[in-house]
Amino acid sequence: MLSLYLRGTSPVHRAPAGLKLAVLAGLGVGLFTTARLEVMAGALAAVLAVALLVARLPATVLAAHARPVWLWLAALLGVHLLVTDWRTGTVAVLRVLTLVLAAAVVTSTTRVTALVAVVEWVAGPLRVVGVRPARIGLVVAMTLRFIPLVADQAARIREAQAARGAERLRFGLLVPLLVRVLRLAHTLSEALDARGADDAPARRGSPRRA
Repeated sequence: MLSLYLRGTSPVHRAPAGLKLAVLAGLGVGLFTTARLEVMAGALAAVLAVALLVARLPATVLAAHARPVWLWLAALLGVHLLVTDWRTGTVAVLRVLTLVLAAAVVTSTTRVTALVAVVEWVAGPLRVVGVRPARIGLVVAMTLRFIPLVADQAARIREAQAARGAERLRFGLLVPLLVRVLRLAHTLSEALDARGADDAPARRGSPRRA
């Protein structure tokens, strides 16, 4: 089973999942309430210090989380250079990169089950309007599960293409990956339907059908 979680005994690993999610949410709000470059640089340095020194995560793990967004960050900086200035663009890039790495720290040091439990607890009051917290938790769990699964499928397709001498066909990865993801989604939907995932929960005290 692929997972974003990395086992460890650091203080960050032992911290409650709710606390880590609250800190992540607070960090996100705080970063979007200021546009000072020194604050963004300090926040990024603090996240890296927590990840490398406190949580003792490998630098390769952080790099793997940042690699998929570097093109987007470069494009974001380029747009700001055209319409605003380099300082505003740098602030935007540092803000996004900090949040990506902070989220990587949370998912790498917290089990999916703990994250799902927190999400279901937070969504608990929504029961009064007909929302099922268990379903929200299921969506979160599947999302976290599919991230490394899709990455693994992409790596397998690249290896297969390289074995056939097609390593230069960068855009040839998109179509087979999309087909595999759609197949996985179809298989998953059939499994959920077979287990009654879309059935309405029985009310308490209601008689069961024979």
